[in-house]
Amino acid sequence: MILVTLGTQDKQFPRLLKAVQKAIDEGKINDRVVVQAGHTEFESSQMEIFDFIPTDRFAEYLEQADLIITHGGVGTIMTALREHKRILAAARLTQYGEHQTDHQTQLLEAFDKDGYLIYMKDLEDITPYLDQIREFAPRPYISNTKEFVRKLENWIEQN
Repeated sequence: MILVTLGTQDKQFPRLLKAVQKAIDEGKINDRVVVQAGHTEFESSQMEIFDFIPTDRFAEYLEQADLIITHGGVGTIMTALREHKRILAAARLTQYGEHQTDHQTQLLEAFDKDGYLIYMKDLEDITPYLDQIREFAPRPYISNTKEFVRKLENWIEQN
């Protein structure tokens, strides 16, 4: 199963869903596709599309998913990494009115460079990314929260 998630902010991202639909139409995706579309309006008879999915149900879909296709939202990416999922991610871009800045490109470039996900820069044809993800072994995510808290506590004590 493929879980496609576009986040919960009031931003549309039909470009990503069109790319997924095109891959389905061309027979490149044959899996069940569940979509958390947020504020993106899109219709498809091949995808199960929900505006918003309750947290517990979203966790179930995430657990079941073999692949996560997502926008460049750090919350979604970190959640998927903690669950050791393979991730294809695309940035919302200002040139399409999908966001106010292109900060998602920088985020996804960094995650891609470090081997955590595959950044889909071109949504005209996502077939090469779908081929690449089949063999992709993401770098394991290791939390540094405890170290961060320790450093913060030390700083607070010293200041």
